[in-house]
Amino acid sequence: MTLRIGFIGCVKSSREFLNVLLEMPQVEVCAVVTKSESSINNDFSNLSDICKTLSIPYHIETSKQKDESRIFLEKYNLDLIYCFGWSYLLTEDILSLPKICVVGFHPAKLPKNRGRHPIIWALALGLKETASTFFKMDLGADTGEIINQQDIVIDADDNAQDLYNKIINCGKEQVKELTLQFFNDEIDLKSQDHTQASSWRKRTREDGLIDWRMSANSIFNLVRALSPPYPCAEFKIGHKFVKVPKCSVELGKYPLNIEPGYILKRFPSSLLVKVSGTDAVLLENLEIDFEIEGDYL
Repeated sequence: MTLRIGFIGCVKSSREFLNVLLEMPQVEVCAVVTKSESSINNDFSNLSDICKTLSIPYHIETSKQKDESRIFLEKYNLDLIYCFGWSYLLTEDILSLPKICVVGFHPAKLPKNRGRHPIIWALALGLKETASTFFKMDLGADTGEIINQQDIVIDADDNAQDLYNKIINCGKEQVKELTLQFFNDEIDLKSQDHTQASSWRKRTREDGLIDWRMSANSIFNLVRALSPPYPCAEFKIGHKFVKVPKCSVELGKYPLNIEPGYILKRFPSSLLVKVSGTDAVLLENLEIDFEIEGDYL
């Protein structure tokens, strides 16, 4: 006997977790739902190439024909559906399809920090810890019973890619573990304490704009949170935006009477800029295709 699994996903973590399942003898991946493009996922990944190589039936979902995914999946008599890396909630029709349940994934320490952009917010807010959480999906956003949760330490110098890699590497081991637990009927579901819940909102471009009145550490956290594969923090000069992929801080070195935004030093692809208090930030790896006039940003 094997577990008959349907798989839904369209990002890098989806690909990594799908590959884990494909190596497990206890599993038959019977059907995959993915997308051919995405305007909202910086780590988008179309899974159809894996399916073509291994002759796995797949369906490309479009925004105007979402119900076709349910029609496709219901053909395969599924035990489980894994939904890892999807941009909207599933309907009751899909949640009720498999014999056991639909398993979701959220890279945060549920019940805290449900919602959007968990890696970005964790870094931007300077958290010291997050988690990799797999849960039984229901009609809510990240509200279902927890199947497997592992804490992940956020180091002071971790950028978005570092944390992303930590979460994926941890998640791959969790996928193996929880799949074997399903196979052996050893799953232990834990209800979330909804009184302890919090949710993160969708970020906007304005959330990524550097304000020189911020503290040096706040700017550092914002820059590392939005570093590649994300679109980078920015500062604005007139009507032009300059992306900041990396920065470092210099604390307590500069007079209090120098205003935030003053350019202390210029380098070919870097700027040292005074910020709040007596601190400064070194903005690194800048690509500026115009002349910065004056001493202030």
